Amino acid sequence: MTSPRRSTPAAPAPADRAVPCTSDTRAGSAPRKIYPPDPVAVERVVAAALAEDLAGGDPTSEGLFGPDDMCEAVLLQKEPGVVCGLGVVATVFAALDARVVVADSHSDGDVVDDVPAELARISGPARAVLAGERTALNLAARLSGIATLAARCVAELEGTGATLLDTRKTTAGLRELEKYAVRCGGACNHRFNLGEALLVKDNHLRLAGGLAQAVARLHEAQSRLRLEVEAATLDEVRDALRAGVNRILLDNMTVDQMREAVTLCHAASGAVETEASGGITLANLRAVGQTGVDYISMGALTHSSRALDFSLEVLA
Repeated sequence: MTSPRRSTPAAPAPADRAVPCTSDTRAGSAPRKIYPPDPVAVERVVAAALAEDLAGGDPTSEGLFGPDDMCEAVLLQKEPGVVCGLGVVATVFAALDARVVVADSHSDGDVVDDVPAELARISGPARAVLAGERTALNLAARLSGIATLAARCVAELEGTGATLLDTRKTTAGLRELEKYAVRCGGACNHRFNLGEALLVKDNHLRLAGGLAQAVARLHEAQSRLRLEVEAATLDEVRDALRAGVNRILLDNMTVDQMREAVTLCHAASGAVETEASGGITLANLRAVGQTGVDYISMGALTHSSRALDFSLEVLA
């Protein structure tokens, strides 16, 4: 356990959102560099969450304690998993009262197996600590659950050479934080928004008249963004290779179809990446990775993860 230090919001991630990918989330491994979330996004989420919970104030705490009554509490992680959201917790309490001090004893990305584990000590005015309790716990538990699932999936892919990606299937308003949690678990981020890459999906193809037509129009637009096209069949993979794209998304293909699609892409001239997507679960993840695909995108990382069990307990 490291010596306690005061948590403060971290610096923003680089504008290009380049995130180093790693699969090493083992306890005792060398520290990983994890780009933090945008502090402006963190403050926005925290402000909205506190406004929701304190719309009518906190008459219970305000009736019991004066503005200068102090307390100390511990933030506990009560089941094994990957820590995420300690900086967010600090932002919650800082928004309520600048006198609250959050001294953390772990860092985001840490793997905690020995539970219950004390992650931080929170001291300051009792009204602020009690008012921020639920918001802090909700966010930390949610983000740690995502990080924990991501770490399990990364471990499942170890040795396959495939890189695990998230998707845009995130909770409305929480994308920046949820994608940060994915990074804390050792996986990587796909697009943060529609403007970060060209990704032609099934509905685009229907409206554009087909894959060849869609790719031709985008080439004419001379965008500098990387171009990825969704392909649901091997014939569509061949069409995409002829049209000229940077990456082909293999949509809901069987393992055998993926393996053949990878062979086609490797045989083509130029570097065409492959990405498996659709129906990916922890149960079939390793088999998909063993097909030779470069990337696997998994919406379940953010839309189906379970929050970890966290609590905040005031010390007597």
